Amino acid sequence: MTTATAAIGNRTMDAVDRPRRSLGELVDQVIDALFKVEPETAEPSAARTIHEARRLRQAGDVDGGLAILASMDMAKATTEDARWAYAEWVDLAKRRFGDPGAVVYRQGTGRAAVLVPRADGMLEVVAALGMRWKTGQEVSRRSLRGLRPL
Repeated sequence: MTTATAAIGNRTMDAVDRPRRSLGELVDQVIDALFKVEPETAEPSAARTIHEARRLRQAGDVDGGLAILASMDMAKATTEDARWAYAEWVDLAKRRFGDPGAVVYRQGTGRAAVLVPRADGMLEVVAALGMRWKTGQEVSRRSLRGLRPL
């Protein structure tokens, strides 16, 4: 064996022995490159947050996806990102609270809440996107207009 063959053989072995990255890590790198995400110390971009919620939905963690979208700062999101987040949020909410009594209240682009009726006639917030309402908060049906079935 010549020295050139030995050197090529060593490089091949180094590449084989190197640990492979997970698919999630590779996808995160692609998203970072496409959407020019700030460093990890900064707040995650809307695209990264929505992607993470979608990943959790696909993994079966609907509550985790809803929680990530609820923590998203919709005031900093572009209109396109707010619409994308809303579409993902509605899909997650339908999977989680798809019963016939659940209703959606929309307050504008990227701002909505899923409410379920209580026995006393009030509505309880079970999920919110871009709003100050918290899960478990009670809201009067009379004060809300434009309620739609989930």
